[in-house]
Amino acid sequence: MASHTARFFVETKGDICIMDITKEIENAVAESKIENGIAAVFVPGSTASISTMEFEPGLLKDLPEVLKKIAPLEKDWEHHKTWNDRNGASHILATILGPSLSVPFHKKKLLLGTWQQIVLLDFDREPRKREIIVQVIG
Repeated sequence: MASHTARFFVETKGDICIMDITKEIENAVAESKIENGIAAVFVPGSTASISTMEFEPGLLKDLPEVLKKIAPLEKDWEHHKTWNDRNGASHILATILGPSLSVPFHKKKLLLGTWQQIVLLDFDREPRKREIIVQVIG
C-alpha cells in the first residue's frame, strides 16, 4: 500500500469559524503518486473538526446557530473551572463532530457530491493557526 502525507496551515477567526479546505485536499491528492484510494483528513487538537457541507452563505449562518444551541458558548461549563478558560463548548462540539474525515478518490479526483465541500470547523474561542494533515492512501 502506497501513502503520501501532506500538511498545511490555516488561520481561523474563533467562535465557530468554518473554512472550505477542499482545494487544499485536492492539491494533496494531485501531488501524490496515487491514482485511486482514500484521502484521510485530520486536524490535531481537541477544539476543531473536519466535515463536509454545502459551503454557502445560508448554511454558514445556520450551522453555527444550531451548534450554539447544542453547546452554548457562554454557558459556565465544568471545563472552565478546571482550566480557567471559556472553551468548554469548543471541546464538546469537536468531540461530537470528530477530528477526521475519509474521502475516496478515483483518477486523482475526490468523489464528492456536486454541492459537497470539505470544511474545517474551528470551535475555539480565539483565533488559531490550525494544522491540517492529509494522508493519501492507495
